[in-house]
Amino acid sequence: MSRSALVGNVTAMLDDAGFAVSDRCASRPKSFDCAARRGEDLILLKILGNIDWFNGATGGEMRRLGTYLNATPFVIGLRTRDEELKPGVVYFRHGVPVFSPDTAMDLFIENVPPMIYAAPGGLYVSIDSDILADERKKRDWSLGQLATELGVSRRTVSKYEDGMNASIEVAMALEDLFDAPLTSPVDVLDGAEAVRDAEPTPEDPAVEPEDMGITAVLTNAGFEVHPTARAPFKAVGEDTNAEEESVLTGNSDFTKTAEKRARIMGSLGKVTLTRSVYFVDKAPREEVEGTAIVEREEAESVRDGEELRELIRERTTPPEELA
Repeated sequence: MSRSALVGNVTAMLDDAGFAVSDRCASRPKSFDCAARRGEDLILLKILGNIDWFNGATGGEMRRLGTYLNATPFVIGLRTRDEELKPGVVYFRHGVPVFSPDTAMDLFIENVPPMIYAAPGGLYVSIDSDILADERKKRDWSLGQLATELGVSRRTVSKYEDGMNASIEVAMALEDLFDAPLTSPVDVLDGAEAVRDAEPTPEDPAVEPEDMGITAVLTNAGFEVHPTARAPFKAVGEDTNAEEESVLTGNSDFTKTAEKRARIMGSLGKVTLTRSVYFVDKAPREEVEGTAIVEREEAESVRDGEELRELIRERTTPPEELA
């Protein structure tokens, strides 16, 4: 299957599942292919045939963007170089959950979350430690007795009851012994924090020289500016005024490429519930499909942050009205 067909299939599946899906981010380089929202769940999605192409720089940016936009980054793919992705299993690459289209179908259409995750050494499941301890005590078994039944050490059983995850084989043995469900699903919509890679999210990239002026304008207006390196927008501006939305920003001459990026930013804004603004030298219009177009000189001349916010509001529709 071609990557284009795979992207089309996945976005159609999300649409069937009740998600609002953004336009595909067609510019390069790009850290994600589209954004999708259903209720409070917002996801940033990368779709690949071979997930080995997903690198650390892309993973780091997706995780940063997830933090700034309150979104969960995902990769949906078909295979690695060595094997097909197994259904019902969550993999991790650079701290981002990865799974197959079949697993995505189960999660988003059938509301059946995956129970298994892959980690160095094999496949694992999350054990409900409280239920395990309760079931052991009901039978008046000691830690050592359960360890003997499982063929593991007493210390290992103690770790299971303290929250350590177990291999599939151990989990099946426990459920057979106690005749009770002991496993918990992988909570991928919350980023699967308990089981994902323990690598820190990289720092923001440096501000590009050509963006320093606009970054200063936004910072002085009360935005915390987070530059991007591989997104269809130059930065995310988090408004320190809690009542205001964040903004996606762009900055360049007004060209066909800039107009295309502004259009994508507007589509993303509808889904992420942010406003978007593109700064240019000369503006032939004030808005491109939901993205405000503001001349740099105009932005630099505003007297305070509220004036800049009002300028952006005037040229955009509130995200909640577009959703």
